Order: sequence, then structure tokens, then C-alpha cells
Amino acid sequence: MMRKVSVGRQFARYVSQNILGTLGISAYILADTFFIAQSEGADGIAALNLVLPVYAVIYAIGAMLGVGSATRFAIDRAAGARDAQGGFTHALIWTGLLSLPFVAVGILAPDGLMRLLGGDERIVTVGAPYAQTFLLFTPFFMWNYVFSAFVRNDGDPSLAMAATLSSSLFNIVMDYVLMFPLGMGMVGAALATAISPVVGILICSLHFLKKSNTIRLCRMKPSLKMAFRACQVGVASFVGEISSGVTTLVFNFLLLEIAGSLAVAAYGVVANVALVATSLFSGISQGAQPLLSDFYGRGERASVQRVLRLSVGTALVMAVIVLLTAVLLSDPIVAAFNSEGDAAMASMARQGMQLYFIGFLFAGFNIAGTGYLSAIASARWAMITSLMRGVAAIVVCAVVLAILLGMTGIWLAFATAEAITALVMLHAIRSEQRRE
Repeated sequence: MMRKVSVGRQFARYVSQNILGTLGISAYILADTFFIAQSEGADGIAALNLVLPVYAVIYAIGAMLGVGSATRFAIDRAAGARDAQGGFTHALIWTGLLSLPFVAVGILAPDGLMRLLGGDERIVTVGAPYAQTFLLFTPFFMWNYVFSAFVRNDGDPSLAMAATLSSSLFNIVMDYVLMFPLGMGMVGAALATAISPVVGILICSLHFLKKSNTIRLCRMKPSLKMAFRACQVGVASFVGEISSGVTTLVFNFLLLEIAGSLAVAAYGVVANVALVATSLFSGISQGAQPLLSDFYGRGERASVQRVLRLSVGTALVMAVIVLLTAVLLSDPIVAAFNSEGDAAMASMARQGMQLYFIGFLFAGFNIAGTGYLSAIASARWAMITSLMRGVAAIVVCAVVLAILLGMTGIWLAFATAEAITALVMLHAIRSEQRRE
């Protein structure tokens, strides 16, 4: 299926469609931020930014089991393994089980969660209803990842893209309808976001009606062994998703200490715009993954290296475009989210965007690299590089640079951490190439 056309054309097809899909996800997050800014002002943005780490954990678990299981499915199927089936059912079972603690928190303690994340009473009042609503829909967020990853790996990236874009469009439209004409405020924003993955799942389900479908539901019990195998190759996706949450959590607490909730609101603008940039690189990585896994499973090493070069080259071009956009258009971007016209917040957000986005010159290479390592089942290096860029380096750099340079140091922490990780990533890729 994947060998009928050139590697370059396959790459362009898969990556372009996945970039559109991941952009769709970031678009509805950005729309959430914009509408909340218009409805609730800086307090609403601050509350949203405080719960972003929770979103990140939910997405990360869904990505680890969804993408990990789907990657194993693609490699095993290409190698002719008999046990390729079963991964889809297994991923649905485990994500369903792991979603239950989030649902429980949504029912029992959404206000306690907001306080734990650093919110004062004013922010808790605004954010607790939002948190409660989206936490109740946690299973659907995770299952949506599973459906999308398997449909994409079963040779139907167009449908996966259509599902993502449709759910995002639904979210954006319902955001406006529920928040403004119906006057539901933050609860309306959360409800629109919460229902959108259901739309994605329903559209992805159309794949099962096609003759080309090779995904099957099986009767099976949860297997720790299968979960571990999936998590081994899915850890890069896990850390890729959770890294933004870790960064947001650390930055939130540091900024609250330095300049209070207004600084968190400024970072909310930077972080949500950064999600759009990250989605470009995630689209490259996710789009290349089925090709890399298929070629790797077939033993076509030259094609694997060709896809890797295309991924890295595309990521570097995108990184330059992203940085130039952040530098040249920071004023109008910040103004769009500053409904109250707060000059202090605008100044902080403007500086943050221009410094923070330098990191994408390195992050693009790192995201493409972790996708490559995961797709060829290099679990050890995928884990090392992912944990370094997503957790260790960013936390250390943020704390140290905040002490040395204050807010300027916090804005520069992302670029510093990604630059350090890029050196390790280069070594990891070369090590795998020598091993082959």
C-alpha cells in the first residue's frame, strides 16, 4: 500500500494531512482562549492556563496508549506477526480504566483541584465549573486519540484528519453559541470542548465500514504485558503531550511568585499561541510515524532514512517561519487576547512571545527526532530524549534562569532546554543509525 508511490509523495500526503489535523486541535484550544478572554477577561485566561496541565496529562495518557498501540500494530502487521490484532481493543480498555480517576476528581473536588494548581479564591470561582465539566468527559478525550492513531496507521490519514478538523470546527462554533447567545460562560466553553472528541470518534468510526479496514475488536482482558509494550514506544508521544503541561505548571508557579496572576494570564496567551506552533511539529512527527514504522517493519532502511531527513528538514523550515511570525506579529496577536486593554499584561506577553519562540528552532528538530525514535521502536532513546526535553531540562532551566534573570529567565528557559536536548537528540539518532 505505502510502496506504490515515491517516499517523498507519501511523506507529503501523510504529513500535510496530519498537520491540518493537529492544527485543528490547537485551533479549538486557541478559540477557547479567545472567547474566554472576551467573556471573562484576564481571570478567565489565568483559570484556563491553570488547568492546561490537567489537559496535558489526559492527552498524554491517550497518546501513549493510542499512538504506542497503533505503532506496535503497524510494525507487527508489516512484519507479518500473527498477534498484530488486539491492540485496538486493548488500548480502549486501558484508556477507559485510566480515565476514571479524572472523572472522580471532576465529580468530587474540582475546586480543590483549582486550589492545588495555584488558584486564589477569585480564580477558583471562575475555573472550578470549567474543570468539572471537561473532567467528566475524560474517557472520550483518551478514546479519540486511540481511534485517530489506529485509523491513521491503518492507511486512512484523510479520515483521521477529517475527524480532527470536524471536531475542532464543532468546538469553535459551539464555544461561541454556548458562551454568548446562551450565556453559559466558562461552563459553555468547557462543554463545547468536552463534546468535540465524541464528534471525532464518530467520524473515525466510518473507517470500520470500509473494505480496507484491518482493525478488529477482540474479546480480551486487560494485559499489563501488552500495556507495557505499547507504552515503550508510546512514551515519546506521552512526554510530547505532557511536556507542555509540565512547562505550564512550573511556569505558573514561578510567575505567581514573581508577578502574580496577571503574569499567569500573560503566559496563558504565550502558551496557547505556542500550542499552535507545537501542533505543526507534532503533525510532522505523527504524519511520518506510519511511514517510518512500515518501512522499518519491512527492513527498508534507506526509506527510513529518507523519511527522517524529510521530517527534520520540514521541521527546521517551519521553525524559522514560526519564529519570524512571533517576532513580527506579536503586537496584534497579544492584542486579540487582551480584551481589557491591560498594558502591563500586554508588555509581559509581548516579551514572552518573542523570547519563548526562539526555542522552536530546536524544538522542531527534537519533536521530529523523538517521533523517529519511537516509530522504529528505539524505546530507550525515545524515553531518554522525551523525558529530557519534556521534564528534566525545562524544569531545571526554568528554576535556575528565574533565579538569575527573573521573568526574562523564565521566557528563555524553553529555548535553553530545547537547545540542550537537541545535542542529546543528535547523539541518539546517530547511535541508532550506526546500530542499523
